[in-house]
Amino acid sequence: MLVGLNNVTFEFGARVIVADATWHIHPGDRIGLIGYNGTGKSTLLKVIVGQYTPSAGTVEQGKSTTIGYLHQDLLSFDTNESILEVAMGAFERVRFLEKEIERLSVELEKKEDEKLLETFTDYLHEMDVLDGYNIQYKTEEVLHGLGFSNEDILKPYKIFSGGWRMRVLLAKMILQQPDVLLLDEPTNHLDLPSIEWLEKYLQSYKGSVVIVSHDKFFLNRMVNKIVELYQQQLHIYTGNYEFYEAEKELRIEMQQRAYENQQEYIRREERFIERFRAKATKAAQAQSAMKRLDKIDRIEQVEIERPNLRINFQIDKQPGKILATLKNVTKSFGENTIVKKASAEIDRGDKIALIGANGKGKSTLLRIIAGTEKFDGERVWGHNVDESFYAQHQLESLNLEHTILEEMQLCGSGKTDIELRSMLGGFMFGGDDIDKKIKILSGGEKARVALAKVIASKSNFLMLDEPTNHLDMHSVDLLAQALTKYEGSLIFVSHDRYFISKTANKIWEIIDHQIKEFKGTYAEYMEWKELMARREKENAVLEKAIPKEIVTLPKQETKKQEAINNNLDRDQKKELQKFQRQLEKLEEQLTQFNQDKATVEVEMANPEIYVVPEKFQTLEKNYAAILNNISTTEKEYEVVFEKIMTLESL
Repeated sequence: MLVGLNNVTFEFGARVIVADATWHIHPGDRIGLIGYNGTGKSTLLKVIVGQYTPSAGTVEQGKSTTIGYLHQDLLSFDTNESILEVAMGAFERVRFLEKEIERLSVELEKKEDEKLLETFTDYLHEMDVLDGYNIQYKTEEVLHGLGFSNEDILKPYKIFSGGWRMRVLLAKMILQQPDVLLLDEPTNHLDLPSIEWLEKYLQSYKGSVVIVSHDKFFLNRMVNKIVELYQQQLHIYTGNYEFYEAEKELRIEMQQRAYENQQEYIRREERFIERFRAKATKAAQAQSAMKRLDKIDRIEQVEIERPNLRINFQIDKQPGKILATLKNVTKSFGENTIVKKASAEIDRGDKIALIGANGKGKSTLLRIIAGTEKFDGERVWGHNVDESFYAQHQLESLNLEHTILEEMQLCGSGKTDIELRSMLGGFMFGGDDIDKKIKILSGGEKARVALAKVIASKSNFLMLDEPTNHLDMHSVDLLAQALTKYEGSLIFVSHDRYFISKTANKIWEIIDHQIKEFKGTYAEYMEWKELMARREKENAVLEKAIPKEIVTLPKQETKKQEAINNNLDRDQKKELQKFQRQLEKLEEQLTQFNQDKATVEVEMANPEIYVVPEKFQTLEKNYAAILNNISTTEKEYEVVFEKIMTLESL
């Protein structure tokens, strides 16, 4: 055991966070700490590291156990040092050894001293054991993985925003290699490539990891245990998040069945007691039944306490077929070009996820579409488009002195106060909550107010920038369900892969300053990306396999050799080039067929298509034809690829 809570009770003011909780963290554990917003997950981490003292029970830690704790309070740290220097602060002992080795080296040049030489030798050996000469390389590798460029890592830490600072501190934390790594919402400040890098890094991390996260994808790939903080108790499940969901459902079902069986038993016993306790011949049996009832441990009925975000998107009117068109859009910030002469179109029914690394301009493009960012080019709205824009900066633009209800009254929905109260109830603001001032709300509560304002507008086109930030997993689920049913269109930026996979039917990515569109779900997009990566690797192997002359010959001999090679290999090379062209053509065909397949699947998911049997039959035939084309083309691809490999081996 590295760290353990033993029968711990902790209150935060009058509120109980945990009561009589026991939890041990062992070597090799990968733990997801989950619970609804406000249950006290972050507080529990502070109890583990000793920032808070429990009112009962003990927190134990191994004598040599080291703990690294990444949390939001770290952002108060500030310095003029470069990002590289801050991250390299992880290697305190190595930095000390560097200075001492340099100092002792100077002293030993001046005089011979056996004791100094011995210390110098010991320090050199320790430096070698700690791999101290590679700390800069290790630091740069981690910083690059978290999205920093070579230029960035030499810039002062203090010029970066909170999200980027948190990445630096995360880099420093994982470079310290503590025995237990406690990460409080580590993916909040990361883009998709950085999250994927962190996953791979932590999967091979030697220490134990505890993660507080609302990212289901991340937890599924990362953890082997789930610890749920629920009703002041810690419930431990051995498995990833998917296992937890299935196991919890099973536990609830079994508890409910046991409760119902016990209630039936109690009713039978009570009927027996009621009927026979007044009869002398049965009184003793009735008394025994009463004693049995008094002794049984009553099973509680299952009551699932969880926030219930009731979201119901409505639209006032249907727009035309095309909602928005971008024509030759160009946007730069100084030398940083976001898009250059980029064009795209958003159609009715589109639910587009705008993805990619931070700094590629996702939020900028969203603001261009919304009309809140200046740009060169043209953006044209379609017919009957009622748009609404939700962005992170809107949380800051909420009037802090307004009550929640007053803020909702400004959204221009024309709703009465009674209607607004009802809507706010769906966003978990009940009773007197609506009279709370914005300034006392948490980040999650402010996000819900801003989201409620967007929904109240009855827009048929939504632009959402990170709508799941500050929402717990249950609320993300409910928002995804609501957006799936939403009859309007939307484009959104998110790094929550679960939310993207549940919501999007198209993917946009900014590549080489252009908007690249993929028609299909996120899962299909990732499959396509992996396929392209494999083929790129295969092509690279083929290129390497083509023999290249590296011996320099005199000019006359070179000409002779070339003539001989040309005579011998001309036919073979022609055939090889022919097959390579065929392979490229087949790759293009497969890409198109897969995109066509994704488009048809989206159409087939529309319930309206089944109303007209002829349309459905046509669509079904098209789908079968596409599947047949994919199967035939893949077989042809394999044949051509094998021919290329055979020619290369000659």
